[in-house]
Amino acid sequence: MEITKTTKTIAWVISGLLTAIFLFSASAKIMHPEQMEQMKLGDWRILIIIGEIISALLFLVPKTNIFGTLLLSAYMGGAIIIHMTTAQGIIFPSVFLILIWVVAFLRKPELFKIK
Repeated sequence: MEITKTTKTIAWVISGLLTAIFLFSASAKIMHPEQMEQMKLGDWRILIIIGEIISALLFLVPKTNIFGTLLLSAYMGGAIIIHMTTAQGIIFPSVFLILIWVVAFLRKPELFKIK
């Protein structure tokens, strides 16, 4: 499948928005550490913030977006588990995970081909 200019534009817009959301999320974890404490993740807060920032930036850069996709998928899987164990809704992390996969498909459809 050839990637059209429209597809590239859509992928860039969604990936830019997702990256902005993840960077905003990381900054919220810096500014409001009490949220991480409530989820019993206070000891891991800095590592989680660094991982979120690095993953989001890798996701945005075309040459490293596959690594960012894998890391953000794992991160969102962890977020879904944390939300489930703390009786929070899983809709938002699930939607973000699906959007990550949509961007991965739009950027590199060959990754989803079954041989």
